[in-house]
Amino acid sequence: MTRSVAIVGAAGSCGRQLAVQLLDREVLDPSARLQLVAHYGGASEYELHGLRADLRDAFADRAPTIELVIRPEDVNAEIFVMLAGRTVPSDPRQNVDRMALARANHSVFSMYANEFARRGDNAPLVIVQSNPVELGVQTFADAIGRHKVIGAGSYSDTLRFRREIADSVGVRRDAVRALMLGQHGDHLVPVWSSIEIDGYDDNAMRTWRDTQQSGRSVTNLPNEIVSYRAECLEMVADGKIHEVFAKAATFPVDISAAVKPFLVHTTAGHTTEIVTAHAVAEIVTVLVNHQEAVLPLQVLLEGEFADLHGVGGVPVLLGPNAWTEVVTPSLEADELEALQAAFAAIRETNTAVLTGKS
Repeated sequence: MTRSVAIVGAAGSCGRQLAVQLLDREVLDPSARLQLVAHYGGASEYELHGLRADLRDAFADRAPTIELVIRPEDVNAEIFVMLAGRTVPSDPRQNVDRMALARANHSVFSMYANEFARRGDNAPLVIVQSNPVELGVQTFADAIGRHKVIGAGSYSDTLRFRREIADSVGVRRDAVRALMLGQHGDHLVPVWSSIEIDGYDDNAMRTWRDTQQSGRSVTNLPNEIVSYRAECLEMVADGKIHEVFAKAATFPVDISAAVKPFLVHTTAGHTTEIVTAHAVAEIVTVLVNHQEAVLPLQVLLEGEFADLHGVGGVPVLLGPNAWTEVVTPSLEADELEALQAAFAAIRETNTAVLTGKS
């Protein structure tokens, strides 16, 4: 069945990369429609003409119909990808006002959420990959229903986590099964107890895990992330680029997965658009092919697992038109405590933005 996809923020680096990946993979049937959504009155309104022409020149043999859209009411797609909004500054010395970022991007989320709310059952399935992912999920879920809204942040984090694990033992990523849950931010929750590596028995797994955790608790990971990131960004600011990437390669795999995206962002001068788009492209592929898959995604819970309420990353069963259930992970006590703390931190931020409190 042909499915249409709309990308809001298509003129940005992540949006462009997603459009390229979807067309290069031939995810969309030639009879489908890809809508590139721009901000009315902004520079992207005009930039997208060039992007559309470039995409058609590159992929005309199998490309779907590519349309330009500049108003929310003109979005007409079954799958809507939110990639618009501000990002954190790329200057490593510049302070990040995350609350200001959240408030700025909430206005973008609300503009489209309000439009889709008017459509009732005809609202598209929404994939949020703009930051804060959890605020976007909350905003859209409140407008169109929680089962039609997913955040791709936990999937991106899981891809990074699996790759770091694979590098640490010298295998390819497809030999590693692991999960990174919680917040797409400092409150990441690596599920150490669920990691599996092809060729590693229980004894080998315990030995490897001991070398990585070395008495560390997942409940303290947010503090470690803040500390390691500050040290690394100071090195970037001092121009020690070779040294900082070499240093990050020695970190435990969960910290590397959390810190390296900031190194990419501050040394490349733009966000981690390739893996960001890759994660969304894989999710879109599942949806377009009408498959079912268990993926770590940000969703709005109402107590389905561990009496968790609010938005956070958990494994869910994703079907063609919605996520349907939490695939309950088996967590150790500190992992569950860390996940509860992540949901609490997300809830605090979302409440502050939605109520206008500082």
